[in-house]
Amino acid sequence: MTRESDGPGCESLESSESPESSDSPESLESSESLESSDSPRVLCAGHVNWDVTMQVDRLPEPDGERPIEHLRQSGGGSAANVAAGLSGLAVESVLFGSVGDDDPGTLTRRELDRAGVDCDPVLVASARSTSVKYLIVDAAGEVMVLSAAGANEAYAAADFPVARLDALDHLHLTGQDPTVATDLARTAADHDVAVSFDPGRRIGDRGYASAFDHVDVLLVNRREAATLEESGFDAAAPDAPALVVKLGSEGAAVRRPNADRVVAPAFPVDPVDTTGAGDAFAAGFIAACFESARGHEPEIGTEIAADAVSGDASSHDGVPGTTAPHLRNADLAYALRIGNAAGALATLEYGARTTLTWDRIDAFIDEHGTATEAGTGTDREPTA
Repeated sequence: MTRESDGPGCESLESSESPESSDSPESLESSESLESSDSPRVLCAGHVNWDVTMQVDRLPEPDGERPIEHLRQSGGGSAANVAAGLSGLAVESVLFGSVGDDDPGTLTRRELDRAGVDCDPVLVASARSTSVKYLIVDAAGEVMVLSAAGANEAYAAADFPVARLDALDHLHLTGQDPTVATDLARTAADHDVAVSFDPGRRIGDRGYASAFDHVDVLLVNRREAATLEESGFDAAAPDAPALVVKLGSEGAAVRRPNADRVVAPAFPVDPVDTTGAGDAFAAGFIAACFESARGHEPEIGTEIAADAVSGDASSHDGVPGTTAPHLRNADLAYALRIGNAAGALATLEYGARTTLTWDRIDAFIDEHGTATEAGTGTDREPTA
């Protein structure tokens, strides 16, 4: 659903609160445009938070008390995390969401500015507080979240300047109001902008089905995949989006309608905090799709792709049924491995946001090696 074009700096926009693949000349021209573009441009839409992360050895018993072993405050929110990750991976990232007119809102936008994210479309809702999330991380790196919604969804799709879509290659949606997600996805598709969606842990109660109709790639973890299956979502339907399933220590997989699935193993690590690992995976996966489609895979790419799938060369084909060059021509095995490496990197640091660069990913892979078990198949994605 995409064409390549030119386009997009972090001043906030003050606002009042508001609740087939083809070898035709046209498609070849689009692919050549992608290759000649200086850098891809991605809009990330969804939550922008201020995070308070508390590391504990274990939760206290009722009426008990445990010491906080590590405390950190920083910007968070899935959309902001992915935007920052993409920026570090040579993707021009734009952020759309909302924050309050307060110190946390100022601080998180300042962090994003330093990360190179264009948050000009971020709305500042007057008389509202920036959303704050309290993340409790236990000794195994598992995360529990307490949240205060604040100004997180004080924006509507109409608040984003539609003209800016013509300068974008990709829209990445994260958890947000279902109506807004649907409107943004539909508008992006109408402008030939590819759409990916990582709806997050509330996938079962927010009614995102109408948004899925306009999505090229849907990213979920194992529990979310099970919820999709229970809801009647048919990943094998000809018009279904490609389904990327993040399987943690088991790696990740892509299920494509009418095509083999692609599986990539995980990197063995001892996590200290899994907060934001899924967002880092999304940033790595999307950036790697662009890199592989442009023929700009870093040196690590050739070995990774070879390890990630068995001998069938068709396993490297991208997402079918989309006109977006960076998805249609992507090496999905490579993209999964880069996503896995980015996600694993995030688990080795406290907090929801880690600094991603190609050099860091390269060094990480050099240090941790590559896993040995991977392949393709036609069986269903594991969901539990």
